Amino acid sequence: MAFLFGAFLGLVLGVAVVMAFVRLENARAEQRRELAATVSSFSKLTVQDLRNLIPPEFYPSWVSFTHKQKLKWLNQELVKIWPFVTEAASELIKTTVEPVFEQYKSFILASLHFSKLTLGTVAPQFTGVSIVESDSSAITMELELQWDGNPNIVLDIQTTLGISLPVQVKNIGFTGVLRLVFKPLVSEFPCFGAVCCSLREKSKVDFTLKVIGGDMTAIPGISDAIEGTIRDTIEDTLTWPNRIIIPIVPGDYSDLELRPVGLLEVKLVEARDLKNKDLVGKSDPFAVLYIRPLHEKTKKSKTINNDLNPIWNEHYEFVVEDISTQHLTVKIYDDEGLQPSEIIGSARVDLADLQPGKVKDLWLDLVKDLEIQRDKKPRGQVHLELLYYPYAKHEGVSNPFANQIQLTSLEKVLKTEPNGYDVNQRKNVIMRGVLSVTVISADDLPPMDIGGKADPFVVVYLKKGETKKKTRVVTDTLNPIWNQTFDFVVEDALHDLLMVEVWDHDTFGKDYIGRCILTLTRVLLEGGTASGRS
Repeated sequence: MAFLFGAFLGLVLGVAVVMAFVRLENARAEQRRELAATVSSFSKLTVQDLRNLIPPEFYPSWVSFTHKQKLKWLNQELVKIWPFVTEAASELIKTTVEPVFEQYKSFILASLHFSKLTLGTVAPQFTGVSIVESDSSAITMELELQWDGNPNIVLDIQTTLGISLPVQVKNIGFTGVLRLVFKPLVSEFPCFGAVCCSLREKSKVDFTLKVIGGDMTAIPGISDAIEGTIRDTIEDTLTWPNRIIIPIVPGDYSDLELRPVGLLEVKLVEARDLKNKDLVGKSDPFAVLYIRPLHEKTKKSKTINNDLNPIWNEHYEFVVEDISTQHLTVKIYDDEGLQPSEIIGSARVDLADLQPGKVKDLWLDLVKDLEIQRDKKPRGQVHLELLYYPYAKHEGVSNPFANQIQLTSLEKVLKTEPNGYDVNQRKNVIMRGVLSVTVISADDLPPMDIGGKADPFVVVYLKKGETKKKTRVVTDTLNPIWNQTFDFVVEDALHDLLMVEVWDHDTFGKDYIGRCILTLTRVLLEGGTASGRS
């Protein structure tokens, strides 16, 4: 009897527990449905709806902040977390930057590594925050930063001379705009797949270098080499359009990487009136050209000895990755032999100023420093011919080398598509033909004779040719008119130059007045005529 009673009691209690559990789960499910409905309703509320529902006295303190107060709050929070940021970032910077140094180091540097790296106790300060653009696929945020830090950075440097130097980087000051692009926008938390980090433009970075226990001037050129390596690394890896891509949600983000969009063809023609850097004789100039200052993407011309008006006539090709923000940099140096080369001057061309498919002929003034142009002394000019051709087909832009003149057998082999030549092999094409040159007149020539006049004549020839043509002499004038035409057989039109020299005729010789150099590219591509002035 007791057994039956116990069994009945246990059964009742078991059923009661099961029923209570089911009822509790049903109640929880109902609560979850109500909560989901509430959240859904709140998600549909506008800002104005929330303001109507919640009185201002219940707002969090930061909601009512002004823009200045929000920046102050943001900077205060950054100061709190800065010790953790510097600890995490120091090792990350060391492992990611050291391999990049190897790509940008000067020839005088054999290796460059961090022996110490901490970011110090002073946190950067945000001076502005803005959302610059927002669309269905990305959100772009820009943070204005200022940092006068006290980091402890020591570089272990090995020179090509076998000398080891511990160099401390001190007094770092940075002012710039950090650009964050959140892309692509996705439906899972945190609602974006990756972050692209870069500096909006070339930023102001100041620092000093000090050899620990030594003198930086002991090795000529070492300070400039280290500083150039650091600045080139910052500019070419972090300045827009270059970017660092940080994946947040696992996925393929190769489409966010910088990709080639076109080809820039550069003809380095000549320079004139270069500043002489030698005490004895004249400078031995050579040129360095680049869009990105990577060793494998930097072009160097031959050295022209003892000449302040060098003629190079050299052709280079550069891959363009962002036509709207990138630029071509040209630096002219004086070759000092075994010693570091001394810069004569620099110039820069914004690629956004180029019209696709059109040749642009430029004379650029050389300056001492492209960033701080305080030195206004003349340093000479450099002559460039530029042609930008996009990879993608643009409306109204056709291949400028297609169907311009009669094709040779070699050109027919290289013509790989209906739109023209394979752009990667265009430099190997040989264009032949007959060039007709008309020497019309000259204006305001300098007086060469005692009577204040001159007896000018012109000599015309191709740089790669042997035949020279000469006009008649026009006596006693500084504004001669010749109107004489000469024909030349051209064997390599894309790579040859037309040389035009003006001389003063004397009874027992001749005096040089000046010259003008014309490339033939524009004649081939833009209607068959070109003009120049000496």
